[in-house]
Amino acid sequence: MTDTRPEPPLVADERDTLCGFLDFLRATVVLKATGLSEVDARKPLIPSSPLMTVIGLVNHLRWVEWAWFSNRVDDQPGEPPWAGEDPDAEFRVPAEQTLADVLAGYERECAVSREVLARKDLSATFAHPRLGNVSVRWVLTHMIEETGRHAGHLDLIRELLDGVTGE
Repeated sequence: MTDTRPEPPLVADERDTLCGFLDFLRATVVLKATGLSEVDARKPLIPSSPLMTVIGLVNHLRWVEWAWFSNRVDDQPGEPPWAGEDPDAEFRVPAEQTLADVLAGYERECAVSREVLARKDLSATFAHPRLGNVSVRWVLTHMIEETGRHAGHLDLIRELLDGVTGE
């Protein structure tokens, strides 16, 4: 695997620093999922979390990007998959969707998230139905945490699948 992830800036303002770390983590997700077979991408390896597969995690992150940036920050209509009866719906990827499809969807959603974020002040707020008043800064920081946590999951799953390791 060729590592082409963008390094976060060492000296920058708050926005560029935070966005740089999120973009590095997003690229890590793609790197960890790239090159796997369809079988390996869907292979559950964690007994306590059988839905935690590579393809399921990437699909989950795609929907989390949409939910926070498009739906909440940009106030676009729609419901995430977990809004229905199955709270884990975004981890269940239909057989006809390939890993390449899911990765492309994730990268498209990340691009939309970048566009939304570029138009918003970090101090801007919106009303969240469960959390109350939330700032764009909080969302950006939360997405670093969320993406970083799942990038770590992907790192471990990838090592279990084929021995590939690395930051």
